[in-house]
Amino acid sequence: MTGAWKVYFLAIVSFLVGTSEYIISGILDKIADSLGITITAAGQLITIFSMVYAILTPILMALTAKVERKKLLVYSLGIFVIANVLSYALPGYIPFVFARVLMAMGAGMVVVTALGIAAQIAAPGKQASSIATVIMGFTASLIIGVPLGRVVAAAFGWKSVFGFIAILGVISMFVLYKAIPITKGDAPVPLLKQFALLKKPKVALGLAITFFWLGGYSVAYTYLSPYLLMVSGLNESWISAALFAFGLASLIGSQFGGFSTDRWGVSSTLTGGMMLHILALIALTFTHAASSVIPVLAILVVWSLAAWSSGPAQQFNLVQLEPNSSGVMLGLNQSMMQLSMAAGAGIGGVAVEQISLSSITWIGAVGVAVAMAASFVLFRLGKEKSPDHAALET
Repeated sequence: MTGAWKVYFLAIVSFLVGTSEYIISGILDKIADSLGITITAAGQLITIFSMVYAILTPILMALTAKVERKKLLVYSLGIFVIANVLSYALPGYIPFVFARVLMAMGAGMVVVTALGIAAQIAAPGKQASSIATVIMGFTASLIIGVPLGRVVAAAFGWKSVFGFIAILGVISMFVLYKAIPITKGDAPVPLLKQFALLKKPKVALGLAITFFWLGGYSVAYTYLSPYLLMVSGLNESWISAALFAFGLASLIGSQFGGFSTDRWGVSSTLTGGMMLHILALIALTFTHAASSVIPVLAILVVWSLAAWSSGPAQQFNLVQLEPNSSGVMLGLNQSMMQLSMAAGAGIGGVAVEQISLSSITWIGAVGVAVAMAASFVLFRLGKEKSPDHAALET
């Protein structure tokens, strides 16, 4: 297997992990009905996964920094497979929560380790594209994994999704063991040194943009399937198509966000994307499929395009803030993304329980608006510093 194919296989593993995380949103109503719980309780499965992923991944990676990378990847994938088997086999809500905790622990280590291996085995000058390929696998889980999981759940039951993921995970373990070369671990970066960056106001403000942007997105996305069924009025037959359109738009939006950032800059791409994000969430509130499903699908596409166009711009924005600590900044951003997903799912659950299911788009729009305000403040601070930077360059 050539180096390029090894990277593609790492992307497939990343796809499995992404599907296991995002699939809950696609089958939320089925989980709630099967386990006899509210959709709010089912939504907290996303909160739990994201919290464990965000908090434990940096700790586990620091503890295993010196472990040989192939061995760590296979072992981590083994934990992930066991968690999926438990999700399939164990009955009841509480055992499923336990399985989700174990799954998040394995998933976090799998993704981070896969990204590191991809960079090490890539051809010279191809490190960045190799990392992007692995990340693309994670993104593809939204496009293919979630709608396909919905179809599988409808045909064989929602637990079968995790059974299929477990089988594919076992196959992946054997392939990785045979194909991936032995690679050394990195020198550990102390957690206190990583978190010291949070004391800097611009870094804290930059990460706050991630938290409110993705948190606002998560408030609505977590409950997307029941929202489309009960509020937007889509039939069950349209849900998989809607999720596929949403996922495909996320891929296009991410690619456009990278192009736009290179062409028009971070500030224009980030604020423009968030403005459209807010408008799409509000427009979805006033759209119903009673007369036609086309407007609902169109707004979903616009929402996904706008939301994911902000991703590349925000990552580049954070790297610019601390160019000498880009790896740590991106790691902190990954944890912040998971924390925001957890917070969004939690807030969305409270909104559904205490207000109504239709309120989640409004609350999500408010979260994105806060992120947009934070970005204006950050860019203004950057402009105030620019004369000094120009003087230093001169």
